[in-house]
Amino acid sequence: MSDAETESAVTFDESDSRDDAMAETIEAWIEDLVDHVEDARGSEAFQEWRDVQSRFHDYSYRNTLLINLQCPEATKVAGYRAWQEEFDRYVQEGESAIWIWAPIITTQCPECGNSPSYHEQSDCAYDETPPEEWSEGLVGFRPASVFDVSQTEGEPLPELETAATGDAGDLVTVLEDAASELDVEVRLVDADEWIHGQAEGICKPRQSDESPLVAVRDRANEADLAVTLVHELAHALLHGAISDPLARSEQELEAEAVAYIVGRHYGLDTSNSSFYLAAWAGDDPEAIRERLGRISRTAEQLIDVVDSKTA
Repeated sequence: MSDAETESAVTFDESDSRDDAMAETIEAWIEDLVDHVEDARGSEAFQEWRDVQSRFHDYSYRNTLLINLQCPEATKVAGYRAWQEEFDRYVQEGESAIWIWAPIITTQCPECGNSPSYHEQSDCAYDETPPEEWSEGLVGFRPASVFDVSQTEGEPLPELETAATGDAGDLVTVLEDAASELDVEVRLVDADEWIHGQAEGICKPRQSDESPLVAVRDRANEADLAVTLVHELAHALLHGAISDPLARSEQELEAEAVAYIVGRHYGLDTSNSSFYLAAWAGDDPEAIRERLGRISRTAEQLIDVVDSKTA
């Protein structure tokens, strides 16, 4: 049983030592979280999940942007045949492809860098070695189609259990009120109206004179709903929105660590955050500890606002 499962909500006396007590508690919880992430990474469930993830290609920055523009809710993409052969899943009839640039790898002229066919049509006079002896390299790109997992059906992919549990009481309602004070707009969206795929919540930027928008998929598990709301509020406070794919892992790490702390503060079991963070932290769960300052300040800010609403 996790530490969070055996705890009730934590309170701090209103005194000169309150800030220090909160900081010490949060630092201790971060240490727990780092340990939980290490344990999660060694689990059988995580190894099975990671094995499947390793079969998905890493996409370039340009292709990541193309995927996001065409299908913002995409989470896992692969080619038509790859879904069949690698994952025993099939693209559903009528689905529109997501187009990316696929590299063309073939033998290329050591002098002009062209493939043999283009080399013959060029002005390059290189003839020291025959084309069959040339090394392979990148000679260009071609359009290629991929599909998101939400566009397929078949054998289920292994999932990590990341949902929070426990008695959230009226925490969701209080968080909605707190968001208003933090100048963040919050929307709870019915599941049948949710258009963001497998994401549980999103944080979107607004114009410079408008508040960030947080949208969260409504669900029966109010503990998980509350923790997801905290996660997205942390994005709004820390990042404004996830706009740079290259920084996304760092942003997710910070937001989920804040959600773990705030949820645990209010007596929820957020130990499953360890699986979420194991996926984002990669080989360096120490990154959670390294970002303690930003995580701690944001968690304290949210706790202070929520506590003021329930005082």
